[in-house]
Order: sequence, then C-alpha cells, then structure tokens
Amino acid sequence: MPHTLAEKLLGSHADRTVSAGEVVVARVDFAMIHDARAANALKQIEKLGARQLPNVGRTALVLDHYSPPPNPEAANTHVAMRRFADERGAVLYDVGDGICHQVLPEGGHLTCGDLVVGTDTHSTTYGAFNAFGTGVEGTDVSAVMMTGKLWFRVPETIRIELKGKLQPGVWAKDVTLTMLGKLGAEGANYKALEYCGEAVAAMDIDDRMTLSNHAAELGAKAALLEADDKTFAWLKAHGAREPKPVFADAEAKYAERITIDASDLAPQVARNHQIDDVIGVPEVAGQKIDIALIGTCTNGRLDDIRQAAAILKGRRLAKGVRMIVTPASRQIYLAALREGLIEILTAAGASFEAAGCGTCVNITGHLIPGDHQTIISSANRNFKGRLGNPTSEIWIGSAATVAASALMGRLTDPREVEGGRWRAAA
Repeated sequence: MPHTLAEKLLGSHADRTVSAGEVVVARVDFAMIHDARAANALKQIEKLGARQLPNVGRTALVLDHYSPPPNPEAANTHVAMRRFADERGAVLYDVGDGICHQVLPEGGHLTCGDLVVGTDTHSTTYGAFNAFGTGVEGTDVSAVMMTGKLWFRVPETIRIELKGKLQPGVWAKDVTLTMLGKLGAEGANYKALEYCGEAVAAMDIDDRMTLSNHAAELGAKAALLEADDKTFAWLKAHGAREPKPVFADAEAKYAERITIDASDLAPQVARNHQIDDVIGVPEVAGQKIDIALIGTCTNGRLDDIRQAAAILKGRRLAKGVRMIVTPASRQIYLAALREGLIEILTAAGASFEAAGCGTCVNITGHLIPGDHQTIISSANRNFKGRLGNPTSEIWIGSAATVAASALMGRLTDPREVEGGRWRAAA
C-alpha cells in the first residue's frame, strides 16, 4: 500500500507499516526542551525519582525564550537547566546561542529520516530536513529521556505542490502566508503537510525552514519536505549523521492535494491581529509603519538579514522608524558579521539584539510599541498584544517586505525598491 512521508517516517520508528489515524508508539531520535517549558519537565523527573535517563544524551536544553532572563525566577530556571545538563549529560545551548529550531539543525542533532520532538509548536521546522518534527509538552520530553519513546496518532496529509518558481522579491514567507489565507489559521489541524514542486526545489535551506516552521500557524502536526542534494550538503556541513532520506509513494492517499503556481505569487502580509487575514502587499501599500522587526525562528536566518541588507545598503531608515534585528542564532550573527551585513544595517539605523525568542514573545520587553503604533514584522504571530501593547497593530511579512517598509516608512512592496529583488546566487 502506498504511503505518505508522515506515514513512512512514523512507521519506520514504530517498526511496522502504519496508516493515518493509527496510534503508534515510536522511537524518538532527538528531543528538545526550551526554558519556558523546562521547569515542569524537571519537576516531573524529580517526582518520578528518575535517576536513570538513558536517552538524556539525545536531549538538548535550550535557553532561548528567557534570553536574557527578565526576572529572578527565569534566571533560576536557567540555573536549574545548566545544573541538570551538567549532572545528567544533556546538551545545553545557553543564553545567546540561539533559538531552539535553529540550533538543533546547526548543531548536527538531526538528519533525514529522523523523528524529533520539542516543547514548541514550531518544532515542525525540522521537517525542512526530511525529518518528522513536532511539538510536545515538557512532561512528554521527560518521558522521552526515560524511555526513548512517545506515542503519536499518525496524521492525515495535505500535499501542496508549488509549480513554477518564485519571482525575485517573493519568498517562502509569502507562500506560507498564501496558505494561511487559503486554509485559515488551524486549517490543517493535526495534519501533516508535504511541500513539493519546482519552487521548493529551487529554494535554499533557509527558505525551506521558513516553509516548515510557519506550518505551526496552520495547526499542522508536521510539515515535511523531501530531501535533495541541497539538504545533504547542508547537513554534512553541520556535522549531522548519515541521512536516511524518506520519499512519499506516488499513489499515496492524501486528505487533500493543493496546487499553487508560485510564479503568480506577490509579497503578502497578515494584518488585523489575525495571521490568516492575508492580503497582497500591493493592495495595502502606503500603510504607515513605526517599527520594523526582523528575526524569530521563522525569519531570523542569514538570508533574511541578507534581504534587508540588500535593500538598506547605503541608505537610512525612514525618519521616525525604529528597526530591530534578532538573528536566530549566534552562528548566524557571526556569519552576518563576516559578510558585513551587521555594519550595513547598523549604519542604516537598525539595532541588533542577541539571538533568542525574548523579543518575539515579549518576555524580555525589548520591543514594546507605543500606543496605536504599527509594526511590520517577519515573525510568525500577530496576536493582539503580542509585543506588549494591545493598542498596537502588528503586520506580518517577509524580511524583504519589512526592510522595504522600514526604508520608506510605509508598507512597501520590496520589488519596488532597489535591492528588493535580491536573490542568492544559485
């Protein structure tokens, strides 16, 4: 019987053939727990008196949400996590190292064919590497450390084919916003997504990670891509284990098949405190903006910073606009530094923050807007009050849209400014 990627990946870890709807107990290759969920997990282990944690060495503790810690309680959570990692042998990523969804692939902790869980909905990011990545609770990760296994209901799959190629100035962010406008937030609840097609093959890894990451806003259980030479080269460069790529069967049974002509897409934005209230940038161009944010696990990667630098090189932000850039990891910050991107953006008027999630989720309070101010952001969510002020309005777009808008002081189609059609050399 033909099978989807999700069925094959979960089946290979349950040692049997499985189909959508079945409940399986599957081996987990790697687990992650970040600081916002660590306290309960560590308490659970203490409560169970679990001295033996045979799988703790395949677990990473990531100090990224309380980064840097905004209060003594958060700082004490970090102290407990460091102590746990030191005493039990877990991998530790400390404050400033980066966001969990970036540091796990960078650290070589996963490869094609893996099953990876993490205490964050955006753990779907690992699907960019042909791994089944999904979000779980901290107590689930404590069980993984003890047993190496977890139960899953095998999801149905929506297959999304992106025909054609994205035009310069249009990115994976615009694809995933298009999907949100089409399906609605939670429109893929507990389903797996399979992205395929010419446009996906043409994407670099940074863009593919955006595609898988943003599936969380659709409610997806996982967002999977098939592997190719770009995948293998990236994983090898980051010290990952030998890939075991998995491919969907041609006649696999899908809940739905969607085809999109990628060459027809324009830059998109989400507005009105709803991630699925999506509209093309050209239709709302001119909206005044006050603050610009580039960063987060969705769009804080090197290509996002390159997009912004291509637009802002030799220029200044519009008068009155504040811009913050938060790289997704320390490695990305260093790469941007070596390429001269930090200097370009700083000279343009932007400020950089240490890698982490604190700004995106307003834990650190470093980007609190004033009353009724408008923010254009490359983040993944625009809930009312997300950045700390419920009277402000958050628009979500690609890093190129953010940079072009910051340059002009109003929502701007990046294709209309010099540098806005930047694309990495193939």
